[in-house]
Amino acid sequence: MLLHQQFILNAKRFPDKLAIIDKTTDRRVTYSRALIGALILSKKFKKYEPGFIGIMIPTSAGCALATVGALMSGRIPVMINYSTGAEANAKYAQSKCKFKTIITSKALLEKIKCPVIEGMVMIEDIMAGVTTADKISAALQTKLPSALLLKTVHGGDENDTAAILFTSGSEKDPKAVQLTHKNIYSNIRNFGAYVNINENDVLLANLVFFHVFGLTVNLWVSFTYGMTMVSYANPLDFQTICNIARDEKPTIMVGTPSFFWGYLHKSEPGDFKTLRIMVSGADKCPDALREGYMKKHGVTLLEGYGATETAPVISVNSFENNRPGSTGKVIPGVEVKVENFETGEICKAGEVGKIMVKGDSVMKGYYDDPELTAKAIKDGWYNTGDMGYFDEDGYLWHSGRFKRFVKIGGEMVSLVKVENTLEKHLPMGVSCCVVDVSDELKGSSIVATVTIEVNKSEILKKMGDELPNIALPKQFLVIKELPMMSSGKIDFRTVTKIVQDMLNETPVAEI
Repeated sequence: MLLHQQFILNAKRFPDKLAIIDKTTDRRVTYSRALIGALILSKKFKKYEPGFIGIMIPTSAGCALATVGALMSGRIPVMINYSTGAEANAKYAQSKCKFKTIITSKALLEKIKCPVIEGMVMIEDIMAGVTTADKISAALQTKLPSALLLKTVHGGDENDTAAILFTSGSEKDPKAVQLTHKNIYSNIRNFGAYVNINENDVLLANLVFFHVFGLTVNLWVSFTYGMTMVSYANPLDFQTICNIARDEKPTIMVGTPSFFWGYLHKSEPGDFKTLRIMVSGADKCPDALREGYMKKHGVTLLEGYGATETAPVISVNSFENNRPGSTGKVIPGVEVKVENFETGEICKAGEVGKIMVKGDSVMKGYYDDPELTAKAIKDGWYNTGDMGYFDEDGYLWHSGRFKRFVKIGGEMVSLVKVENTLEKHLPMGVSCCVVDVSDELKGSSIVATVTIEVNKSEILKKMGDELPNIALPKQFLVIKELPMMSSGKIDFRTVTKIVQDMLNETPVAEI
């Protein structure tokens, strides 16, 4: 099933149901009106060159319908990151994927102070150019029987690319991930069946659509199941999100730990009481965060794991199978094996190795980069670059990126494990990031960064009960605001650079 075809079928099934409650623009759009809007945009997009079309619009009804309209017109949406370096990201996307047109928003460009670059088309101008004839034509088109209506829009194959998403590119140039209709649709169906999603759910969609977590689990989950999406453009507006949750009564919400911390601090008891599925992903979920939601709202915060290249969900905890601290059991339709990072042999239960994934949700490949694709996928198995292990009961535990392991004294030390241990002994609300600052003479040196001054000696003593000496931080530094990526993850590479700069400026005595 193609994603836009599924949207059309749901719009025909639920014409009067609210498809989108857009809290940014205060618009309520039914499925019948959403279908009319997508068909109008589809017709407008056919004026532009075939192939790729850039989408650079904040999370909203406009962005959702532009994405659907692009697919209906036979174009492939290239989702562009506008949160940091929007101009450079837009130009890079055009260059990498060899296209010109980017649908964006005048209001967004003004807000983020991004200049208009060649090829940009404003969604406001497109909408201003919509005539009464356009509206009547699209409205009449929606009255066609479903089978005929589907023939009036682009068809294609389930293995066609449905979206291009870019990786963070913090080390090298961002990679252009090609996700097909089959990748996204199968992931949604398998994930949805596992956690019991249905058409009656109301989904709070506040993640950016240029990240896979937002594109799949916010936008396409809503439209695939025919549920109501409550959209809001700024996940960092913690107070407003809490108000929306209280007023619109969503039943499903996903996010990152850093976002969930913000909502926990700003919310009042009862704000999230209607949530039956609340999943944290993209980063490790601390025990204190889970406990905070249970205590304040009586809601179980579940943890999941995924990757852009797997569309994204790999494993997730559910109410029936929930082991806090793990990333849950592998969802149906996905295979996972854990390999020894040196020998390639399958690891035993409890043995940490490389996490490899196979299944319908594994990407088509990196666009225009067969060499990198061949390196990432072998015999259908995608190397996530993550380390982890299965326990005796089949729960998957994430141990961190392979790049976040350091070899000290011949042993592999997980910086994520050090972070998790440190987190348990920090005061409530204090964030941390543990980095390795390598020195040619001294070798690896683990440094802990925290957002306020803490009692280092006391914390190290407690950590020493759980970790070997080689894994204990040698220094503690205060960074009041830890830098974050737009996905909500702490940007540990930027933290590493800040730490190196701080150490170079002011030598800090080792503990």
